[in-house]
Amino acid sequence: MAIRVYKPTTNGRRNASVNLHVEVTKNTPEKSLLKPLKKTGGRNNQGKITVRGRGGGHKRRYRMIDFRRNKDDMTAKVIGIEYDPNRTCHIALLEYEDGTKRYILAPRGLKDGAEVVSSFNSAVEPAAGNCMPLKFIPTGLTVHNIEFEPGKGGKLCRSAGSGARLTNREGRWATLVLPSGEIRQVSIECRATIGELGNTDHQNIKLGKAGRNRWRGRKPKVRGVAKDHASHPLGGGEGRSKGGREPASASGTKAKGGRTRPRGRWTDNRILRRRKSKRYGQLKL
Repeated sequence: MAIRVYKPTTNGRRNASVNLHVEVTKNTPEKSLLKPLKKTGGRNNQGKITVRGRGGGHKRRYRMIDFRRNKDDMTAKVIGIEYDPNRTCHIALLEYEDGTKRYILAPRGLKDGAEVVSSFNSAVEPAAGNCMPLKFIPTGLTVHNIEFEPGKGGKLCRSAGSGARLTNREGRWATLVLPSGEIRQVSIECRATIGELGNTDHQNIKLGKAGRNRWRGRKPKVRGVAKDHASHPLGGGEGRSKGGREPASASGTKAKGGRTRPRGRWTDNRILRRRKSKRYGQLKL
């Protein structure tokens, strides 16, 4: 069992559960692949808060992940699977034939001692952890760490348990079904890694107390209806009042079913079907 549910011995333990990280086999990170992680507390270079509810949290060190996977045609051996405090999925430490070490996102089923390879040709077997352009990956397989632009590094499907299904290829475009339900096209020259990311039990964790959120650097947030008119669109009124408008953030962005990305991006042209909203059905972004 990968999730341990505690007995309610204290108020903090009630309804709390933790991930046992059974996939992790290596506990100490590789020093050569670490760098400091500076915290901003949600503030910009002028000291103004631009992201609310951020601050504090446990000190971390950043693990430098190889999202590009551009060390081609050289076999790498998996030294160990590690926990990464900066992301939801686990990471795997690779050692190449020339002695170089790199971190990659660990797909489900990748074990210690396994060999993975990254290549720009079709000679590589489509096994979990191998990386190649979409034009060489058989249709129907699940992939992760997918590039938006060739050579820019993986951008899509990088969280725990995520993966996109490669449905077909037409011309110079490959069609992917993303975890959100969105269907989009990506250039067949873009690289992707075979398999679905591990640590799928991450979604089943219950924090159980507010303190565990503070350890993650998340501060308590005040409800909008509890504020005044000047501080929030939902605030103000004599006594408790909903106001009759849809839920929104302090800046006025709709909280349920609203736009989450700006118009006019070049990537919009390659979206075949939008993701769906549970409340409003098809989203119009």
